[in-house]
Amino acid sequence: SDVGEVFLIGPSIGLSTELLNRDHHEVYYAGTPAHPSGPLRRHGDQIQRLGDGRYRTLGRVDDTMNLGGIKVSSAEIEEVAGSVPGIADVAAIAVPPAGGGPDSLVLFAVFSSDADQVEASAAMRDAIRSQLNPLFRVTDVVAVDSLPRTASQKVMRRVLRDRYA
Repeated sequence: SDVGEVFLIGPSIGLSTELLNRDHHEVYYAGTPAHPSGPLRRHGDQIQRLGDGRYRTLGRVDDTMNLGGIKVSSAEIEEVAGSVPGIADVAAIAVPPAGGGPDSLVLFAVFSSDADQVEASAAMRDAIRSQLNPLFRVTDVVAVDSLPRTASQKVMRRVLRDRYA
């Protein structure tokens, strides 16, 4: 089965035409695939094409991940990882491996200035395994100065996935 992002062909009732404090084109159209019917607009949901011609919606691209067949919200992982001493801010993303298989869990962490990054990273890994699921394995922890956010302060996980790739 294939997993991908949903795109819309406009115009359509209810689609915004501009955003306050953000570039409308960048948010909804930049980097979308070409289509003969016109520009595609990013919807924000993930969809899975099943082998029998049916489709399954998997929720928001930025909000959920499938780790080893277990669906979990990034917010759950971030709540646990963010409770670790030395972590000022954290975002979780799922990265599909190039050769196929289960997604990898990657954390982008803003460490406190006095934090030992190795110890705090290990503590996040342990907390996620003990408080959420022992099968959730953190593949990588990426230290960042800040997380990319929207004007409403939502973490832009799509930007983090692109950065990680």
